[in-house]
Amino acid sequence: MSGPSPAFRSAVALRDDALAGKLRVAEIVEETLARVARTEPTIDAFLHVDADGARARAEELDRRVAAGEASGRLFGVPIAVKDNICTRSMPTTCGSRMLEGYLPPYDAHVVERLLAEGAVLIGKTNCDEFGMGSSTENSAFKPTRNPHDPTRVPGGSSGGSAAAVAAGVVPLALGTDTGGSIRQPASLCGVVGFKPTYGAVSRRGLVAFASSLDQIGPFGASVLDVAHLASALAGHDPHDSTSAAFEPPDYASLLSRSVDGLRLGVHEDFLEKIKDAGVKERLRAAVRQLRDAGARIVRLDDLDFLTRVGIPTYYLVATAEASANLARYDGMRYGPREEAADLAATYARTRGARFGDEVRRRILLGTFALRAGHKDAYYERACKVRRLVQRAFAAAFERVDLMIGGTSPVAAFPLGRNVTDPVTMYRCDALTVPASLAGLPAASVPCGRTAEGLPVGLQILGPPRADAEVLSCASAFEQLSGRFGDLAPLAVEAAAEGDDA
Repeated sequence: MSGPSPAFRSAVALRDDALAGKLRVAEIVEETLARVARTEPTIDAFLHVDADGARARAEELDRRVAAGEASGRLFGVPIAVKDNICTRSMPTTCGSRMLEGYLPPYDAHVVERLLAEGAVLIGKTNCDEFGMGSSTENSAFKPTRNPHDPTRVPGGSSGGSAAAVAAGVVPLALGTDTGGSIRQPASLCGVVGFKPTYGAVSRRGLVAFASSLDQIGPFGASVLDVAHLASALAGHDPHDSTSAAFEPPDYASLLSRSVDGLRLGVHEDFLEKIKDAGVKERLRAAVRQLRDAGARIVRLDDLDFLTRVGIPTYYLVATAEASANLARYDGMRYGPREEAADLAATYARTRGARFGDEVRRRILLGTFALRAGHKDAYYERACKVRRLVQRAFAAAFERVDLMIGGTSPVAAFPLGRNVTDPVTMYRCDALTVPASLAGLPAASVPCGRTAEGLPVGLQILGPPRADAEVLSCASAFEQLSGRFGDLAPLAVEAAAEGDDA
């Protein structure tokens, strides 16, 4: 096969060539599997690779091309799926020993949509256990490493999906975002990540962490690829009570090359108060680029409330919902059983042995917040503050079209540095949880690298259902910055070759 390796081409280019018969889907799949084999010893992005299933799917799609029956927005495109999204053909473990070996009897709604659009599922990506973490070090099976520097974290909890895209293994991947778990690893890995408006994408088949916050979304090397995947995912699902009853537009057709006249709000907590000098400088440069391109930068001086209350509010709401959602995993109804002398002891032994430290920590925090006499003081008060966060955003969006700022207050940090310091780890979410609390669409798009060569992401937030506007602004900034597919293939291949030597 001549020309560029299929793994390094955009999803759109792969689809177009596959539909036209210029490139066999089998070739795309074989190259993707070869890249998995080369990068996994260094990156550890995957928990399960379905090579046989991908090859069988490729044969099926190639037969459609030969018969003149090929179609689909994602036809022939290899896609990785985070391991908390149900797949009938592959295990779904949520990165936890509690679900080790679990094979769902059905596909999640988003997986059904991927298959309907002609995608090829390559495998399931590593994640922090049940989506609880900011570094993908809380996986029960292994940590994932950042392709730009394998001694550092990829972010979390969707670190496996972000790393797989950043390493050039797959052009697209699915992640989930509860408090920043798509946007933060996208920033640390130098790829595009998008959290849709809450309810725009069905949650049916997503293993719940915090039901009022969880949202599925895409990773990609370019905004155009992400927009195509977002369009494939979005839409009403009558079987999901949290799915919004509206039909979204075709996001890819609405992408813009200009920000001229756009009102972009900036608050100092999302920019000037970031302590990492390298991150701050790249973000300042991004704001200057947008201003010089005609955007109107509007200073928002009254939103420090968002970052001041965001973390405590989020960690009360999220842990309370996690406590309720994970109560089912007791060794009786769900999950393997660790036998003990009586029922209570069996519960305790099973959950103690099968849940990791961070999951147990959050269950305990949430249970404490929900117990009798505490619910009013903690959980219900947090819900009231959450409504104030939503109102603060609504007021801000009366003055601006979109908001911009940092995605992560830090670049990728060394593996192991924060793993025993949960408070420091929680602070990594300070810039992403406000949008999650308000259910807003938000994207992270690469905006450069620090002096150490570590990626930095610009976060773009919009009002509810302004998904198209967020992606359009991200696309325009991508054009300005010229940072298409800010991947790390050479670093990964060199490291992998070093391991093999």
